[in-house]
Parts: sequence; C-alpha cells; structure tokens
Amino acid sequence: MNFLDTNIFVYTFDGRDEQKQQRARALVADALSEHSRIISYQVIQEFLNVATRKFSTPLNAEDCGRYLDHVLPPLCEVLPGVSLCHQALDIHQRWQLSHYDALIVAAALQGECDVLFTEDLHHGLKIRSLTVTNPFLTD
Repeated sequence: MNFLDTNIFVYTFDGRDEQKQQRARALVADALSEHSRIISYQVIQEFLNVATRKFSTPLNAEDCGRYLDHVLPPLCEVLPGVSLCHQALDIHQRWQLSHYDALIVAAALQGECDVLFTEDLHHGLKIRSLTVTNPFLTD
C-alpha cells in the first residue's frame, strides 16, 4: 500500500509545471482505480485549505464539494485519533520532523503503507517500514 501526501492533490490543479501535474493526476487516477493508495483525514483538510485559499484561482465551495464527494473520501483510510498523535510525537522526536509531517508519516504507518509519496521530505528517507519517495524526481 502507498500513501499520497497533500502536495500530490495540489499539483493535479497546478498547471505551472505540466510534468508534475501529469504525474500527480496519474497517481490519483491509479489510486482511485487500483485501490492501492490511501490518504488520511489530514490530507483532506490540508487540500481543502489550499484549494480555497492558495490556488491562483481558488476553488469555490461547489467545486470543493464535488472533489470531496468523488476523489478524497474513497482514498481516506486513516482517521485522527490519540494513538496517531502519540505515534506522530515519537516520529517528531526521533526523526526531527515538523509536527504535521510527523502526522503524515504516522498516518502512512498506521495505514500499513510501504511508500509515502511526497516532495516535502527527503527522498529515500526510511522511517520504520516506510520509504519516502518523491514522485516528481526525474532520472
């Protein structure tokens, strides 16, 4: 199983870098069709915040609602809870990650993922059974 970080969804709407946008769209499409990638509730919250406030043309409530109905919930496998926060605190301390990055890592681990797709952490970083992969790096 693989975990998709928020930036993957943001890039599906960002046409400034066509290669990143195409790669992000492929990751999301595969996630929906293959059911091999998941997200956490945090990803939903972060995406909606960025989509309504930081996009060059912010999404309106109706567009966000459609995306929320059709794309994000089918992938959401990890919900917030005290145990997730405890695990994030441990990750924050041991790997010196920000609190929110540690929550993403903890969610990926709780979802029994092998790979975390993100560009926000060091490519190749291993945290327990999880490997961080930047899907936008080119060979």
